[in-house]
Amino acid sequence: MPLPLYLLAVAVFAMGTSEFMLAGLAPDIATSLDVSIGAAGLLTSAFAVGMIIGAPLMAALARRWPARASLLGFVLVFAIVHVVGALTTSLAVLLVTRVVAAGANAGFLAVALSTAANLVPFDQKGRALAVLLSGTTAATIAGVPSGAVLGTVFSWRATFWAIALLCLPAAFGVVKGIPARVGKTPRDTSAGPSLRDEIAQLAMPRLVLVMLLGALVNAATFATFTFLAPIVTDTAGLGELWVSVVLVLFGGGSFVGVTLAGRLSDQRSGMVIAVGGPLLLLGWVALATLAAQPVALLLLVFVQGTLSFALGSTLIARVLYEAAGAPTMGGSYAAAALNVGAAGGPVVAAATLGTDAGDLGPVWVSGLLVTVALLIALSLRRFIASGVDQTIP
Repeated sequence: MPLPLYLLAVAVFAMGTSEFMLAGLAPDIATSLDVSIGAAGLLTSAFAVGMIIGAPLMAALARRWPARASLLGFVLVFAIVHVVGALTTSLAVLLVTRVVAAGANAGFLAVALSTAANLVPFDQKGRALAVLLSGTTAATIAGVPSGAVLGTVFSWRATFWAIALLCLPAAFGVVKGIPARVGKTPRDTSAGPSLRDEIAQLAMPRLVLVMLLGALVNAATFATFTFLAPIVTDTAGLGELWVSVVLVLFGGGSFVGVTLAGRLSDQRSGMVIAVGGPLLLLGWVALATLAAQPVALLLLVFVQGTLSFALGSTLIARVLYEAAGAPTMGGSYAAAALNVGAAGGPVVAAATLGTDAGDLGPVWVSGLLVTVALLIALSLRRFIASGVDQTIP
């Protein structure tokens, strides 16, 4: 894979750390700004909304700019708003910085996905996506736990400063590693399809279908990932330090998952969907059933991280393939599918916390979401296979 892909992954790592880090910082932020924990929790929702809206909007605004200029601009904006966030004493200002940061993140990811697809041959988009998403998985393995420790030892503001500093090598990598012109469709000329033509690709049933499946699988992933802490401490009876261990295990599994998907999704995506989907469902059921057993919990968290990201990244790679007619907007469609799931899954899961299901409610939600995805994929399997490969019978 080309070196620029790995440089893009560095920026994705910084942005992914920022996206996930607030889950462990909300109490500290609430105390520092003299607001309720619920109010501080709105920062996570603000980021998710900014990501969903920002992906297509930022991609549309930047579609005629050179990829390098777009990516550099998004990284610098991301760094600046984190500096502002580290300095502010107002929750309102912090909320605004989170929305702007999410928009920059979404724009960067949308352009990066399209750029990654143009940096490699047409039949290697899955491998390129795996490299790019390795930045996200690295964030869950190292970035998020490190951010939590930094926030505990110093303050939540220290984590914001750290994210801003991480953006500097990412910006340098963009300048030095991304060609001024990428692929056959320069972003700063009038060549290629119009914006209206690219948006019209959303009328393609197969593109909409793989976006829906990707969103459902990602929603299942984040439904449980967001609420792992109470499962670890209350259901399994482990100490608080084990929360970081579980997060690292999940992140390690996700890295394995995207790596495997990168090797298989380009030519054998049907097989990944047909085999990985049922295994993912069985894994969620097993986790909901055995979560009280610490050893089983630790093992299943790693397995589910692997299966979730293998299946999810394969489906998102399919979005890039199906959106080939939208060379500058296709990345935003993939990013939107990812973030609709990331925002919607925790919302549905949170509604179960006050029910008899208790802390395991989110895990059952994950199983239900994957079940819906499998039923859709099963009923339309020949339709999916006709545009992917013939590995689904």
